[in-house]
Amino acid sequence: MARQNLTQSSRTSRREHARRWKRSKVSLALIGGPLVLAVVAGSVFAAESRDQHRTQGNQKAAAQLPAAGELDPNCTLLVPDHPLTASGLATPYRLVATHPAQGPCHEADPDQSAFVEAAIVTPTGKLTLYNPLVIDKGTRPAARTARPSVPRGSTVGIWFGFNSADLTLRASGRPDSLAQGKCVNGLRGSVFGQFAYCNAPAFFRAAGAQIAKGHLRIPALGTAKDGLPCPTTRDFSVVDQDGSDNVVTHYLADAHGRIAQNNAASRAALKRAGRLTNRGDRHHRHNGRAGSATTGAPRDLANGSDNLLLTQFMDPALGCKPFTAPDQSGDGQAASALALDELSAAADQKAPIALVPQNDPMTLVDGRSSVAKTDAYRAGVDMPAVGAGADGDGAAFCTTLFRDPAGIRRVFKDKALFEKAPSPDPATAPNLFGFLAARANQTFTNLHCDQLLGAADPVVLTTNADGLVTDAVLTALGRTPPSATPTTGTSPSASPSTPSAGTSPAPAATTEAASPTGASPSPTAQQSQGGHRYGS
Repeated sequence: MARQNLTQSSRTSRREHARRWKRSKVSLALIGGPLVLAVVAGSVFAAESRDQHRTQGNQKAAAQLPAAGELDPNCTLLVPDHPLTASGLATPYRLVATHPAQGPCHEADPDQSAFVEAAIVTPTGKLTLYNPLVIDKGTRPAARTARPSVPRGSTVGIWFGFNSADLTLRASGRPDSLAQGKCVNGLRGSVFGQFAYCNAPAFFRAAGAQIAKGHLRIPALGTAKDGLPCPTTRDFSVVDQDGSDNVVTHYLADAHGRIAQNNAASRAALKRAGRLTNRGDRHHRHNGRAGSATTGAPRDLANGSDNLLLTQFMDPALGCKPFTAPDQSGDGQAASALALDELSAAADQKAPIALVPQNDPMTLVDGRSSVAKTDAYRAGVDMPAVGAGADGDGAAFCTTLFRDPAGIRRVFKDKALFEKAPSPDPATAPNLFGFLAARANQTFTNLHCDQLLGAADPVVLTTNADGLVTDAVLTALGRTPPSATPTTGTSPSASPSTPSAGTSPAPAATTEAASPTGASPSPTAQQSQGGHRYGS
């Protein structure tokens, strides 16, 4: 098949997936109202995955505009000067459109929100978190940012998440803030997509040194209600097609689209601003009860991530507790974070260990697997480089994920526990089990497991008349899945996912080498295939 046809098919699939992912990812934020970071029992999650095909020289794809009514899926974050310092952390990042002709980008829009998360380890092993703010370029924060403490000799790592397709990092001023922060956006000409990081390898080395000295202790995983070790971000019962991606950061947004950090001072400032606005609102009755039509309570903005799925949904359902540290931007409250999750996973995850595979959509280059890009991604989440044998092999990853008892089979084994837990995305399923089953069903297709293994999707979903996943069955890998039985009062269930005409084949291998540091993408839009985040 001609490459042009494959690219067009991938682009169409990416756009359709992005629409579904956006709807599901923000549903909890829209129906749950404002949430406090420490108790996000229903935040924003869901279906998303990308087949990232970006190549230098394919400049024409950038001219393709989103369809009418669609948001621009590609945004850029302007990284402040000296991002690893206290001053840089306290300076808001600014969001702009990567290609202005494709439309604007707005941080307050949950379909375009970008997030920043930092971890700080001191020379004595003290570990804290800080969430730098993101605002639209040309605007001001809704409240003053908290001033972080970065003691002399500390090492800072920064990670990024994004609620749409491709996030690009760019220096904000004349100094090269990307080089200052040792920022990695992917390979040159091929960004990861929703993920990026600054100085992450140095942070993990510093944390490892403090662990070795006994200054920093990683809490034991503990035992889950099912008698197995509590899962980590590298557990095959947790991962999907792109594991260890995105962050746990939350922001607050007011009715005017102004953004603030999630802390008490910000909430108070937003409340005061709302009162001032209400005084000039002739529709406000000033009776102490009626709210203004334009200045309701601040909205919670969250990044649907594997980390948030694990720490705020799966862990509570299994009776587990995540590794936390004080959040300097969140009143010093204990919070989870990508860096903490990866430190915990590196310390305690037992075999089989789910390392980012070469068929992860975020590590593809022009639809082909890339050792260089896979290693660049792994370096940002404290994973070893691709090695010999099956390490990084897509077929081996698919086999373990869907055949090993420690993989998706554990989700079905714990069905009773997960059915009692809230769904990260009520637009997908009414409970956590249905959500995880739908996520697994899509992961099989998004990783091209059908083509790599020559098998049908073993996860068969049952949906009701509203399209919600109400049940699922898991068949042995390689056997023909049965037709699902509709639940009472529901429509016939969805059949197993199968490749549709024009679907891209499994990624072919390539071993190009390129420096990931400060990578800047070409204008080519990356291709994405459906998937799950809070998944994905």
